[in-house]
Amino acid sequence: MKFALAIHGGAGASPKLNYDEQKTHMDWLVRQGGKMLQDGAAAMDTVIEMVKELEQSGLYFAGKGASPNTNGDYELDASVMDGTCLAAGGVASMQGFVHPVEAARHVMADTPHVMLAGKGASAFAGSRQLQSVDDPESYYVGKTGHTVHEDSLHGTVGAVALDSRGRLAAATSTSGVLNKMLGRVGDTPVIGAGTWADDRVAVSCTGHGEYFMRVCAAHDVAARMNYGSETLPEAARNTLDRVAAIGGDGGLIAVSRTGQVVMPFNSKGMKCAAISSQHAATAHVFDRAEDWI
Repeated sequence: MKFALAIHGGAGASPKLNYDEQKTHMDWLVRQGGKMLQDGAAAMDTVIEMVKELEQSGLYFAGKGASPNTNGDYELDASVMDGTCLAAGGVASMQGFVHPVEAARHVMADTPHVMLAGKGASAFAGSRQLQSVDDPESYYVGKTGHTVHEDSLHGTVGAVALDSRGRLAAATSTSGVLNKMLGRVGDTPVIGAGTWADDRVAVSCTGHGEYFMRVCAAHDVAARMNYGSETLPEAARNTLDRVAAIGGDGGLIAVSRTGQVVMPFNSKGMKCAAISSQHAATAHVFDRAEDWI
């Protein structure tokens, strides 16, 4: 029974900071996700659960760990995609909810749309009785709970999975860059930029979102494989080279329908972990682990 799972807690890690807590958390979490898949869980259910835990941990710049914009507000973005049917959903600039990734999944499943934004996204999440944040100033820890360094001003969380039935799925969530402009939206909720899944590969990106948007990074990986016959490692690395060529940096995680996993980055580090039916769990921040499977 073949399965594979990768998760990330954001690129932009600084060598001057200690990430032992994040590595321990990701190692534990990816093992839980591996057990889900081993027990027959669907890829979509697994990536949602992985991202929800990353959101609620407060260890990353997403969910509880969200950082505020210039107005002191917490605007959250998320997206999901089901590779079996190309169904997708996203929310952008949403305020007041614990799990933006849940709202994104409901957009995919319960509406004819792909993205809802701002007050509309929040109203929709409320209509689905999703868990809300009553006191943002006390709930979010991004302003005071992280040691902020110039190399770690952006962060995103995500997960990609292949399940035992050959289905692929991806999910991504973020609060965006620290002190972003009001209403700024990056690549995370944009299907094809920050998230992609089809019948060949699932991708979740992290980094300077504007640059990932400009090259449609997540879809670029898939296109290189589908139309250019590139291998997954080649496609992932070449996509990041395109990001770097226009001045951006970051990383991505991806899993193919054969169970291959890559986790490349061109930033100083990326918090990531993976497990599969062929390989034991592994977690990394600074060592280059893109070709570990």
